[in-house]
Amino acid sequence: MKAPVAWLRDFVDLPEDAPAIASALGSRGFAVEGIEGETIDVEVTANRPDALSVYGLAREASVAFDRPLRPLAAIAPAPTGPAPVKVSIADAGCGRYALAVADVVVGPSPAWLADRLTAAGVRPINNVVDVTNYVMIEMGQPMHAFDLATLGGPEIHVRRARAGETIVTIDNETRALDETMLVIADRTQPVAVAGVMGGAATEVTSRTSRVAIESAWFLPSSVRTTSRRLGLKTEASARFERGADLAAPVVSLRRALQLLADIGAGRLAGGLTDVSPRTPETPSITLRRERIARLLGAAVPDADVERILGGLGFQTARTPAGWHVSVPSFRVDIARESDLIEEVGRHWGFDRIAATFPTLRSAPRPSSPGVARGRLVRRLLCGAGLQEAVTFTFIEGAAAAPFAGAAGVVPITNPLSEKFAVLRPSLGPGLVESLHYNRNRQAADVRLFEIGSVFSPAREWTAVGWVLTGSRGAHWSGNAGAVSFADTRGLADLIAAGFGVALSSDVAGAPSWLAGGEGASLVHEGAIVGWIGRLAGTREAPVYAGEIDLDALPVATARPAPIAPLARFPSVVRDLSIIVSDRLPAADVRGTIQASAPLTLVEIREFDRYRGKGVPDGHVSLSIRLTFRDPARTLTDAEVQQAVETIVEALGRTHGAVLRGA
Repeated sequence: MKAPVAWLRDFVDLPEDAPAIASALGSRGFAVEGIEGETIDVEVTANRPDALSVYGLAREASVAFDRPLRPLAAIAPAPTGPAPVKVSIADAGCGRYALAVADVVVGPSPAWLADRLTAAGVRPINNVVDVTNYVMIEMGQPMHAFDLATLGGPEIHVRRARAGETIVTIDNETRALDETMLVIADRTQPVAVAGVMGGAATEVTSRTSRVAIESAWFLPSSVRTTSRRLGLKTEASARFERGADLAAPVVSLRRALQLLADIGAGRLAGGLTDVSPRTPETPSITLRRERIARLLGAAVPDADVERILGGLGFQTARTPAGWHVSVPSFRVDIARESDLIEEVGRHWGFDRIAATFPTLRSAPRPSSPGVARGRLVRRLLCGAGLQEAVTFTFIEGAAAAPFAGAAGVVPITNPLSEKFAVLRPSLGPGLVESLHYNRNRQAADVRLFEIGSVFSPAREWTAVGWVLTGSRGAHWSGNAGAVSFADTRGLADLIAAGFGVALSSDVAGAPSWLAGGEGASLVHEGAIVGWIGRLAGTREAPVYAGEIDLDALPVATARPAPIAPLARFPSVVRDLSIIVSDRLPAADVRGTIQASAPLTLVEIREFDRYRGKGVPDGHVSLSIRLTFRDPARTLTDAEVQQAVETIVEALGRTHGAVLRGA
């Protein structure tokens, strides 16, 4: 919103220098984008449509400088009788529609009016159109003028567009309409898109001699939907989308009629029509002194409360505990007591509130299980050298498709763009995009994880996902090697251990987005809870990834691994190299070893997988390190040897495994 300082001074006596005014507005919650000479560019938040006008900003400045606010300039008297144009409203998307007819002489605007519009960022067109734009900038009420001679009969109908209807808007673009859009129509066809833009067929030109000027209120959601579907953003739609003042259409129309008369551009012909399906509301909110002190942390004097709220347009009536406050119709953002307290606080000055710790009346509630679970997973993965990423929940359909599987994806009904068309079926697409973003900026080694919601047509759940590429990182030997399947499996085991559970793998159930032979599903108590493996089709270096459904893991057991004292007695290590089928999962070999070994077996670790000379086709050599230890005594070689022989016999019986070189 560009506010010329000279225009602001029409309504309030302000300091001579624009920076002082900008500083005051900035300290009251408005972001000042810059100052161009005597024009202040203010960024207005979506909840403050009243500030999208010079008069609205002047109201704020009057309270900031404690100067009286002057009323609006001359307004034409309320004409009697209806306008000579019939108006009907056939849809709840229009809450009020005011219209007047004026005889006009179209020409250039006076220099002072054109200069003010230019300073406010609006291009002057002709005196009639400029007056409607002037009132919009001054009062925040969008208006539109139709050339009455081009209307299909002296009637206006506010209705929904019909299937197949089109309109050529004043930017000379043909736009297809649908039944979701509110339009202004004459007897036969749409002549404007309600709240967005007028039609070229009825625009005011140098040949226009009589105009119908509309000043209306449209439902914010209706204008927002239409603007988005047409891809058309205008000064009018920006105001209607935020919520215009239901009480403003008539007074704004009278202001426009007065301006036309003042500059000699036209005069009223007939009366003024005001069709009002809705009536302006004046809600009353109770404001308590004790609550002000509680929320702000400081007691604001009664006189200051009344001065601030009165200056902002609120009406206050004292009560023993505080005030009854009537909310003006232009403050659509005020709905509760805390909103009023914010208004008091920002104009009284947040800098006047001392920094103190809040008083606790009860002990803080313990965090929810989901929060504790997320903290545990973050601690584990950050400790493993990964960095947390945060990606979008809405993603592109093409990126989601490879990770969707048979379940399919959940589409967004009204996506902002094709890049945000569906809900993510996995954390994988976002993490892969982040990984490539980093690699494209010379980050060769990338290790990322994310915790977030994922979706299928059947349900929503919380998952943790990760991606790895490049080397394993620093190592004392100077060569840590490249990341592999073992690294992504290790992260899955790390998370499972943190929850006190064990996850088995199912190679046959590996999802389709993983490379053949390097992927598996993760299984807990017979149910698939995730996947791990190398992503198929990734560019450049291999990318290993994984994902676990955290909702499927028991929250109650989510705890750090127990701490045990160091063993007093030495361990005994034995290495085995066995030849097995290359289709046999290592997890099955591990399971057989655990089932056949004595309790003294405390660790199993696979450290090599070899295929080549000396190994038959269709087989691999799998090297396994077995660690034995008894907490109460030192094991003998004979005991360890007996345990190893039992394990080898079980592997041969169950999997046809033979010792390499035997």
